[in-house]
Amino acid sequence: MSGSNPFDPKLYTADAISAETKAINDAIIKAMDGAPDWWDIGAQEVRDARARGDGPFPLAPKSPRARTIEIDGKGGKIALRVIAPDNPKGVYLHIHGGGWTLGAADQQDPLLERIADNVGLACVSVEYRLAPEHPYPAGPDDCEAAAVWLVKNAKKEFGTDKLTIGGESAGGHLSAVTVLRMRDRHGYTGFKGANLVFGAFDMSMTPSQRAFGNERLILRTLDIQKFGDAFMPPHVDRRDPDVSPLYADLKGLCPALFTVGTRDALLDDSLFMYTRWIAAGNEAELGIYPGGAHGFVAFPGELARAANAQADAFLKRVVG
Repeated sequence: MSGSNPFDPKLYTADAISAETKAINDAIIKAMDGAPDWWDIGAQEVRDARARGDGPFPLAPKSPRARTIEIDGKGGKIALRVIAPDNPKGVYLHIHGGGWTLGAADQQDPLLERIADNVGLACVSVEYRLAPEHPYPAGPDDCEAAAVWLVKNAKKEFGTDKLTIGGESAGGHLSAVTVLRMRDRHGYTGFKGANLVFGAFDMSMTPSQRAFGNERLILRTLDIQKFGDAFMPPHVDRRDPDVSPLYADLKGLCPALFTVGTRDALLDDSLFMYTRWIAAGNEAELGIYPGGAHGFVAFPGELARAANAQADAFLKRVVG
């Protein structure tokens, strides 16, 4: 956790998990027991259910402060959901999670409001195209287009050109991909920081992904496989750096914060990516949260509060 040695073995033991976190995990497993799989009933039906607040994730209220900007992308118009304070100190390009298949830009308004209020950043969340209707490279293309637009227009739109980026799960993956694309395709290395929250960085599957098994604690091994199959056409090399940033040249990148819980199937992804980020000569932090399940920052509790406070502190520091 914040302030702890992330490589302290004690953080990874059952004894490190609080009673509150155990109770949250038990409630998640109970809520997901018997729930249909999205690939059986169709992605759109699950998207609609999430929008109603059905399922394990708490329904996030819509912010009255939100507005929408439309920009051009390769596949048509891209909506950007904006929640901004007065006189922003910088901009946070946010990319939502959902296995590249589920989720929406308007389903985490409280998260964006928190960053806007606590850090003073204009939050811009990308409504990128979703698989399986729009497989790779559609989603990454839309996130890249949003980043390019912000580089050109942030100063005019928000009064600042200090850019940060981040997201959760698939959004953490797409954030890392976007940072790399901006460097390699546009010569842009100006991001002040990347907030990468339990991201998937190896689409060929890390050991923790493969070993997690069938416990319905948000993300099982089977879920990861199905999400990957929906996102990536069969011809795509799953270790291509454009889909698996763990295998990219990571030199010359911005500071990053990697956040993950020890009960997450994507634990290795953050551990591996953090060490590669550091080994490439970049600054990085690693927040390890005992017992945290995939998506734990969305559930009320001390673990989520601590992780969100670490993220806010990181963004404040990198923006200056």
